[in-house]
Amino acid sequence: MWFKRKNQNRRLHRDHVLDVKLRADQVRAGRFRMVAVGLGICFTLVAATLVFWRGGEWLLNRFIYENDAFAIRSIDVRTDGVIAPEQIRKWAMVRPDANLLALDLLRVKRDLELVPFIKSSTVERVLPHTLRIRISEREPIAEITVPQRTPDGGFESVNYYLDEEGFLMPGLGASLRASPLPANEQFPQLTGISSAEIRPGKQVQSPSVHAALRLIVEFDQSPMAGVEELQKIDVSAADILQAVTAQGGEVVFSFNDIHRQLSKWRQAHDWFQTNPQPQAIAMIDLSISNNIPTRPVLASSVPAIAPKVAKPSRIRKKNV
Repeated sequence: MWFKRKNQNRRLHRDHVLDVKLRADQVRAGRFRMVAVGLGICFTLVAATLVFWRGGEWLLNRFIYENDAFAIRSIDVRTDGVIAPEQIRKWAMVRPDANLLALDLLRVKRDLELVPFIKSSTVERVLPHTLRIRISEREPIAEITVPQRTPDGGFESVNYYLDEEGFLMPGLGASLRASPLPANEQFPQLTGISSAEIRPGKQVQSPSVHAALRLIVEFDQSPMAGVEELQKIDVSAADILQAVTAQGGEVVFSFNDIHRQLSKWRQAHDWFQTNPQPQAIAMIDLSISNNIPTRPVLASSVPAIAPKVAKPSRIRKKNV
């Protein structure tokens, strides 16, 4: 018994350890102080941020956005078309004494491009006092006539116009123009358009209407320009265009390869002109590739084509 060895397993051996216990209220007080310090830091940061933000806002308003040194003194307007610059200023809705730096340029651009006559616009600040506006107008190339009901219950014919992209717009009145409307200005008239497509300021979606607009554009650059003149184009058919010329001739086109069809029309025209008795084409179906149906008449029996009004060049779009 006296020589019994002590158990050397330290896991079973426990030494006395000094155990110090804090009171519960002291622990809670320490935690409260930590929370209070954290909240104080957060509050200080928020307050500093608010003061900095409000102060910066006040400085911007005081020295920039409300500074008369940047008040608009001039609205420089240029357009590539015929709209009066004063009318464009009205559509822009910018006060002459507004602050140039505070002006919302995107709002001005959006308001201008909502006008059916305007294709695109650019709006720029030119410090310290000038707002620069550049306008690209929609150029009408075709016309449609729509019956509309009058207040007294009757009907009247109203003309709308299409540009080459198919956007529909009303006529540009004399009060909106910088120059008077030419007295004899005429455009090919499109017929057979669905009434559902008549939405001023919107783009017509009909494939036949877009084919007719391509025909008008390519005709003005084709060998037939100056020889004949397109007067009416019926777009009611699903796959062909039926045109009537100023001399009363009837021409049928397919939607595809209009350039080739115009070249064949010129070849047929020149061939009939070489006859001993020159003939004009009363009807030709260019939608058929081979053995093109044609009906000629004596050239002396058709009226002479009237001289077409020369349109101003639109090349200056690049320089506005």
